Amino acid sequence: MGCRTAFAMVLMAHKLVLGLTLVTGLVLGAGVPALANPGAQAAKGPHAAKASSNKDKASGAKAPAQSGAKPTGKASTAQSNAKPNAKPNASSANKSANKSSTNAKRAKAVAAVGAAGAVAAVAARPSMGQTYGLHQTPDPLDLKSSVALVLDRNTNEVLFSKNAQAVLPIASITKLMTSMVVFEHHQNLDEVLTVTQDDVDTEKHSGSRLAVGSRLTRREMLHLALMSSENRAANALGRHFPGGLNAFVDSMNQRARELGMHDTRFVEPTGLSSKNQSSAHDLAILVRASHEHELLRQFSVTPEAKMAVGRQQLQFRNTNGLVRGGTWDIALQKTGYIAEAGRCVVMQASMAGRELILVLLDSAGRYSRIGDAERLRKWITDHAAQGNPMPEKSPARSLAAG
Repeated sequence: MGCRTAFAMVLMAHKLVLGLTLVTGLVLGAGVPALANPGAQAAKGPHAAKASSNKDKASGAKAPAQSGAKPTGKASTAQSNAKPNAKPNASSANKSANKSSTNAKRAKAVAAVGAAGAVAAVAARPSMGQTYGLHQTPDPLDLKSSVALVLDRNTNEVLFSKNAQAVLPIASITKLMTSMVVFEHHQNLDEVLTVTQDDVDTEKHSGSRLAVGSRLTRREMLHLALMSSENRAANALGRHFPGGLNAFVDSMNQRARELGMHDTRFVEPTGLSSKNQSSAHDLAILVRASHEHELLRQFSVTPEAKMAVGRQQLQFRNTNGLVRGGTWDIALQKTGYIAEAGRCVVMQASMAGRELILVLLDSAGRYSRIGDAERLRKWITDHAAQGNPMPEKSPARSLAAG
């Protein structure tokens, strides 16, 4: 009897251990998936969490069959307690997975906001004019450009002046001088030039629609440089100058000196370098000199043009929205932008019965140079319509004849 009792107690203890092991497996099996690696569960999404929960339920349903045919005593009680515990733990896994999924979405949103903030920070990099504090200079029109100059081409009368002597980067306004040097040296406009790797922008890493190997005539390169501000076209024009690029840049600086542009310096023909610098006063001289050449006038104010580039017919547009808008009478223009220069534009246009030269540099905002030009035109035409004299002007040097 004593042996039977001892054997029964051993058997019961064995079943009790087996039952407790099963209960532990069910509890941990239901709770661990959501807790052990919440990131992985969140990555799979709520559908995966649900599938995991269903799998846990199925495991719980099979558990009694694995524990033995006829569980008795405490082991049976332990197993009966395991069934109701499996569902709450599966539900807990679901909630944990959903919470992890929500946290992952929040993290993604925060990352997106952070990325947008980083882009905005890059875009908000101050221009040289902002660094110098030129935007603090007040003016009656509250222009967004830190530098502005309006003068009568025929009389040299200065109608509006704001920081006109400040020397700043001029970006692609450089291409006016590039085009003038090419034209005035009477290079063959029908000669075919090839875009090479040397024309690829390594300064700002800007893109271009002119792939390496593209072949265009010098005339077409001039057209694209002035109308669409094509950097590879401008660089190719400089490279194909007698003596190469260095000789071309020397000629640009020599022509600037001949015109009396004493504040001006060029280091390359595209304007991508912030070392290409000038003042509003000097750029007014450049506009006047460029206007003397009919081809430059024509190319700079073409609204759009289609050109054969390789096997494709590509449509190019003017970078100046005022040209495309059709409400201005513009004889010559050029826009420019790099971060150090801000938004820039120079023009010769007819308004209020006068031929006026406008220079706007270092404008803050994508469309602000256009808005500033419109403000100046309205201000000038309003004064002319009322028959009022223009407000007192800032003193300015007389412009050299172009």
